[in-house]
Amino acid sequence: MSMVLVVDDSAVDRQIAVGCVRDAGLDSSAVASGQEAMEYLANNVVDVVLTDLQMPEMDGLELVQQIRQTHSVIPVVLMTGYGSETIAAQALRSGAASYLPKRDLKSELGQTLRNILELAESRKDRLRVYQLMTETESSFCFGFESAERQALINHLQDSLQTMNLADENELVRIGTALTEALTNAVEHGNLELDSELKESMDGSFEALLNERVTQSPYQDRRVHVRFKMNACEAVITIRDEGPGFDPSQLPDPTDPENLLKASGRGMIMIRTFMDEVSFNDHGNEITMTWRKN
Repeated sequence: MSMVLVVDDSAVDRQIAVGCVRDAGLDSSAVASGQEAMEYLANNVVDVVLTDLQMPEMDGLELVQQIRQTHSVIPVVLMTGYGSETIAAQALRSGAASYLPKRDLKSELGQTLRNILELAESRKDRLRVYQLMTETESSFCFGFESAERQALINHLQDSLQTMNLADENELVRIGTALTEALTNAVEHGNLELDSELKESMDGSFEALLNERVTQSPYQDRRVHVRFKMNACEAVITIRDEGPGFDPSQLPDPTDPENLLKASGRGMIMIRTFMDEVSFNDHGNEITMTWRKN
């Protein structure tokens, strides 16, 4: 039976929440503070944490952040009262899985917990698969939509984190490198936009971009991504369908003056953040390697 840890500084509300959990057919324990919750988690198996949002000393937001750092696989569901909407939104952005107004506990808590537990179990299954994995390779293809780019970046970051190839700070650096490389493939590769046009700051770069995504041959071009990962490293290859360029003309990343230029700054960050970067002879394909530290 799944275990739900209830956290609430109010004895009455704590008792009500425990009753709702048990009515849903789940086991439960209860503590009166965020600190007690962290101590309990250090010594017991818990499947879901159900916490009040407004508590003294360590509130629900702080508890979410603490659990995210030390017990990231345990989902947290918030119990909110009137006037706590802003901090509830912050907690959701910090990693809480869901929230419920206290007035709706009796009617909605059971289904909410069952949904969360199902999702959590699915994530645990994925983690088990990653632990068994020795190597994986996948391919992706997209057009010009920035949402598609961001979804792919999020997926690749999640894969790296699940395989324990990078910590939170490293994931940010990898995400920056991926953003720059994918943006270069779209804007400078497929759309053939001059990077120095960005420095004009007169809107001409954006105007030409919006024009070319509706014109041939630009609108038909795609970006192709190959992602290969094992326990030691990840290799990401990004190819566009543009005419390519001469990689030898890239800015020198050791020259401080190049850091101030809009053109080429992305490539400097890619070369700085990734362990190895190379191009094909045609100049329309970049391969970036990240190695586990």
